[in-house]
Amino acid sequence: MASEKLYKIQFQNKGEFYEIYAKNIFQSDIFGFVGIENVVFGSQSSIVVDPGEEKLKKEFSGVKRSYIPMHAVIRIDEVDKQGSAKVSDIDSKVTPFPGSVYMPPSKPK
Repeated sequence: MASEKLYKIQFQNKGEFYEIYAKNIFQSDIFGFVGIENVVFGSQSSIVVDPGEEKLKKEFSGVKRSYIPMHAVIRIDEVDKQGSAKVSDIDSKVTPFPGSVYMPPSKPK
């Protein structure tokens, strides 16, 4: 039986670097956005509490679907194992894409 796909999504948000895991990712119908569903977090039975993951759990609690701007996405990987979700300050090694997407003007018919 094939196992479910799992994706690691790395993106920027409000000057911070996010790394989350989700079961579903898709190109959104909203132009310029990537859709993410079924965000997953580590085991609830863990004795050690990771403050970064707890912050993300709180931020994504009750969220059915998230739309992340394409220019904020750094990397998306399909992975075999889930790591811990985290949020951290952006260091100087991460360079954002340009802020706007250029669309050439449409030609009149």
